[in-house]
Amino acid sequence: MDIEIRSKIKSRPIRFYDEGISYLKQLEVKGRLIVIEGPDGSGRSTNIEMITSKLEADGHAVVTTGLKRSELIGPGILEAKRNLSLGDKTLALFYAADFADRLEHNIIPALRAGYVVLADRYIYTLMARSAVRGISKTWSHRLFGFAIKPDLAFYIDVKAEDLFHRIFQKYGFLDYYESGGDIGLADNLYTSFILYQNRMAGEFRQIKRKYGIIGINGEGSVSEVNADLQRRINDYLHSQT
Repeated sequence: MDIEIRSKIKSRPIRFYDEGISYLKQLEVKGRLIVIEGPDGSGRSTNIEMITSKLEADGHAVVTTGLKRSELIGPGILEAKRNLSLGDKTLALFYAADFADRLEHNIIPALRAGYVVLADRYIYTLMARSAVRGISKTWSHRLFGFAIKPDLAFYIDVKAEDLFHRIFQKYGFLDYYESGGDIGLADNLYTSFILYQNRMAGEFRQIKRKYGIIGINGEGSVSEVNADLQRRINDYLHSQT
């Protein structure tokens, strides 16, 4: 991919999952939204860094985004998660507000300017988390009906047991929420982690089918996983000229 290829990428209308945002329904953009999903320890962030470097070397302007990055809402989410008395729907609404702020002030402006937007997780993680906690999938879909459909979405799949070893080796501890500690799956955090990650993987199997997400085998080396992602992204961008 080179600068000439980038300049030939065709404009396309923004597509929403549901009602969308009325004043943007006729908007056409040359930018492309690419989502990388996957659990903690799957290599999402590392792959996004490598993809960013490659795309920029090929002449693309790239911007990254992710969960809890809204300057307006992000700090409130961290505070809300420390308050364990909050309900699951309340926390889901916090995350939806965070996403809405980033969509309006980061993602859409970048797409209008022709950037490739790389999202480190998207609404799919939020939907899966809500489903595991018993929230209606229909409610979640409607909640995020204003979300833009990405041009490409990937899910890096890694077994729960392997995730545990990766996370513990890197951080030395398990995240309370990413282990399902808030929903009482087990008496110890390790068992809770395995159960929670398996439930999340089960939800993502359904989400992949419904929303057309591409599964990526994350059990290989970083270079192998990245090569697979890079090839698919390059093929897609070439197809857009």
